[in-house]
Amino acid sequence: MSGPILLPGAIGLNGSGQPTTLGVMGGGQLGRMFVQAAQSMGYFTVVLDPDVISPAGLVSHYHIQTDYLDEQGLTQLLQRCAAVTTEFENVPAPALVTLGAARPTAPSADAVAIAQDRIKEKAHLARSGVPVAPYAVIETAAQLAAVPDALLPGILKTARLGYDGKGQVRCRNRAELVSAWDTLKNVPCVLEQMLPLAAECSVIVARGWDGAMVHFAPQRNLHREGILAVTEAFEGNMSPVLADQAVAAARTIAEELNYVGVLCVEFFVLQEGSSECASLGGLVVNEMAPRPHNSGHYTLDACDVSQFELQVRTLAGLPLTQPRQHSAAVMLNLLGDLWVDGATPCWDQVLALPGVHLHLYGKLKASKGRKMGHLTVTAATPEQARSTALAAASVLGIAPF
Repeated sequence: MSGPILLPGAIGLNGSGQPTTLGVMGGGQLGRMFVQAAQSMGYFTVVLDPDVISPAGLVSHYHIQTDYLDEQGLTQLLQRCAAVTTEFENVPAPALVTLGAARPTAPSADAVAIAQDRIKEKAHLARSGVPVAPYAVIETAAQLAAVPDALLPGILKTARLGYDGKGQVRCRNRAELVSAWDTLKNVPCVLEQMLPLAAECSVIVARGWDGAMVHFAPQRNLHREGILAVTEAFEGNMSPVLADQAVAAARTIAEELNYVGVLCVEFFVLQEGSSECASLGGLVVNEMAPRPHNSGHYTLDACDVSQFELQVRTLAGLPLTQPRQHSAAVMLNLLGDLWVDGATPCWDQVLALPGVHLHLYGKLKASKGRKMGHLTVTAATPEQARSTALAAASVLGIAPF
């Protein structure tokens, strides 16, 4: 279904007398920031999420508290909204099929289904002609036995439901591979060859119903224990050649998917001089996320148009303008580890630093590894942004980077 132009402040469906309403499947922090961006532009919002205290549901005009496949909940969503988006990739694709048959839905069920399954994702990336790490699909004992020696050491990843380092096991040899597959309950997996990495980066693109596409410059990312810890976004955070290569690959992936919405593509940057770098090029695609991304949160404070405003624009069929970054930025993820002893982090000391922007997600329970918020530091130069971000990290007890 093509997407009509849904103007901010226009009368909604059925002559309701209220502004056009946009719907989102999922009530986490990404949904919350989408809702806030939509509301700032004059839209009403409705969230479907089973959690009574979901971050997005708490700030939306309407919250439908049902399972994602609940027929009554989906019917209510369709009655309320003029178009629907998603805030996480594990929204059941059948629900998106139902929604997409009646309302403009972006991203589409087909695109989400590919991103939900590493096996399908790898196949799509191969068709798109973008570089990926050498890999093997493991769905049977025979495929396990046939894994080439060249893929070890490697990382065994579940085909579905893996995120923030979950569902992944490093395997140095064949014995560890067999044990890892047993540990993962013999579910379908992908084994990726472990490559010599110099860094990680990501590119966020936004593509409209008409095929128009814009992008942010690549962000350089640091992960700890599989969870994003730091994003650095400023000119010179990686070589111009690799930056151009990453942007071109991300745009190709979106084009080949006929994607509508905001898409993030994550990359591994390979060590210069390695044989893998020579054979694969400077970087390989790690995975894609059919939604705004943690590494793009800095755009709220450092760009004239954020990734969430672009999500609203793509869904509503509004014009896309190329974002401009006006400040160097460093983003720190704020995990529940900072609250584990029951104490409140020293926000007063952090907010006394220049250029610091605090974003908390309204989650009422902190736990280790849970994303509770983020901190963005903006400055005139990369050096100033890094220096202030390191000072904030020191105050909060976050390891330096």
